[in-house]
Amino acid sequence: MWRTVLCSVLLLVWGYVMAVWLTHDFQVWTDEGARRLEVALRPVQVPSVRVQGPTVEDIGLDELLSRDGGATIVDFFYTHCRSVCLSVGGGFRQLQTALRADHQPDPGQRVRLLSISFDGARDDPAVLRAYAHGLGADPALWRFVRVRDAAQQELLLHRLGVVVIADGLGDYEHNASLLVFDQRGRMRRIFDPGALQTALDYARHLARAGR
Repeated sequence: MWRTVLCSVLLLVWGYVMAVWLTHDFQVWTDEGARRLEVALRPVQVPSVRVQGPTVEDIGLDELLSRDGGATIVDFFYTHCRSVCLSVGGGFRQLQTALRADHQPDPGQRVRLLSISFDGARDDPAVLRAYAHGLGADPALWRFVRVRDAAQQELLLHRLGVVVIADGLGDYEHNASLLVFDQRGRMRRIFDPGALQTALDYARHLARAGR
């Protein structure tokens, strides 16, 4: 009997220790939560993949994010999406309106928006231009780019934890979030698409801090 009790206690202790380790002292319970906590604790440097868009020449993504200082809120999308991408695009329109109202005088402390297509084969600069126009995007605040090289695109998605699964019919299943980068091209926080104000407030903080 005592052996059974002892084994039960040891199992409970082992389970508790594993739960503490797996959830960072019970701070997270899901893979996505763990990903967000890891990014907050250890910012992720964006790889130097080449991107291009209707108002962006062929350039390294790290250079684009750091070129003007400030902070950047990033989302991933594709123009043929008829679900979550449209919702996130609508959210970015709200952010753009808020940024216009900021009257940001110092370029080095500005917050910008960047939408990155993960369907680079179809979303060329002309397609991105038409899509941006349809959303009323102001290129001074909100830019659109694609990653031309498929291998570089996979590297970028993997590094940032963006999950994209082709359905075989030309569409994709993918996670959606707002990624906030500092002026050194480091991903500092991840927010839900609905947490627009929180993401914007944090990006403003990063831009003002200049770090």
